[in-house]
Amino acid sequence: MDEPLQRCITSVGPTVAALMGAPYEYGTDAPHQALLTLAGAKTGGTIDRAVIYNPDAVAWWLYEKYPAKFAKAKERSDLTLRLTSVMPSVTPVCFASMYTGVQPAIHGIQSYTKPVLTQETLFDALLRAGKRCAIVSTAGDSISKIFLQRRMDYFIYPTVAAVNVKALSLLKKNAYDLIVVYNGNYDSRMHAKGPESGYALRALEANVAFYRRLVDEIRRSCGGQRVFYGFCPDHGCHLIDGRRGSHGLDMAEDMNVVHFYGVSDGRE
Repeated sequence: MDEPLQRCITSVGPTVAALMGAPYEYGTDAPHQALLTLAGAKTGGTIDRAVIYNPDAVAWWLYEKYPAKFAKAKERSDLTLRLTSVMPSVTPVCFASMYTGVQPAIHGIQSYTKPVLTQETLFDALLRAGKRCAIVSTAGDSISKIFLQRRMDYFIYPTVAAVNVKALSLLKKNAYDLIVVYNGNYDSRMHAKGPESGYALRALEANVAFYRRLVDEIRRSCGGQRVFYGFCPDHGCHLIDGRRGSHGLDMAEDMNVVHFYGVSDGRE
C-alpha cells in the first residue's frame, strides 16, 4: 500500500522504535515508510542511536514563507516532511501523541494539562530493550513532566541555553541511545509578540542554528555509529488579535508542521 501523502506526528515514536529494533508492545500508528526507506538506503535499515530535537510551535507555513531561515536545517538533513499534528494542537497533547504513537483519546491528555503518562511510550519500548534514554528540557515544560517516573535520565534546566549546552555535552560523552531535546523559545516569543515578529523570528533562527550544531556534533562525536536525527516540532501557530500568537485550533496554520530528518551512517 502506498504511503499517505501526509502523515501524523504519531508516526515519529513508532519510526524510531522500529529503526532501533524495539517495537512498542501495544498498537500505535505505523512507522513512516519514507523514513524507513531513508535509513535502509544509508545504513541497511537499522540504527544505533537517535537524537530528536523538539523546537516548539514551528509551523509548515513558516517554512514555506521563510525558506532561507531554514536553509541550514535543510542542508544538514536528508528529508523534509510536512506532518500533521493532533487536536487540540497544544504542547502536552502533541508531544504525548508523538512519543506514544497514539491519538489523544487513547493516551488520555486531551487539554493543556501535564500528568505523567501511563501509556506505553517510545522511552518504555527502548528501555525494555536495554537502551539508555535521556530527556533534556526546560523546567516546567511538557516534556520535562509528562514522561517522568521512568528508569531513564532527566536533565532539566531553567534556560534554553543551558539545555542546549547539556545536550551537546551528552553527545560528546556517547552515553545514551536516545536523546530528546526540547526548546520552547520560539513558542514563548510568538505568544508574546506574534509568529512573525522580529522577537519571535530570532528565536526561530536560534532553533535552526542549534539543530545545525546538533547535527555537526553527531557527525563529530558518533563516528562509526549509525545515528537517526530529527527536527520535530509539535504544532504550528497563528496570529491573533493584539498582534500576539496562539495555537490549539483545527486549522492548517496550527496543524501542519515542518520536520527535518537525517541519518548519519558513521562514515561522515
